[in-house]
Amino acid sequence: MTRMELIQAIQDAAVNNRLTCERAHLLAGELKVTLKELGAICNELEIKISACRLGCF
Repeated sequence: MTRMELIQAIQDAAVNNRLTCERAHLLAGELKVTLKELGAICNELEIKISACRLGCF
């Protein structure tokens, strides 16, 4: 999967520029990327992670 495909998949999954923590974990698995990679792209796209399992966001 190319970087542009990853970006598109993340943008498609985001609702109102947000992803829940649970959805981010699932999406990383579906896309076969690390959470760190997914998080870095979310940061670049200014997509916020919400409903964090740890209460961090």
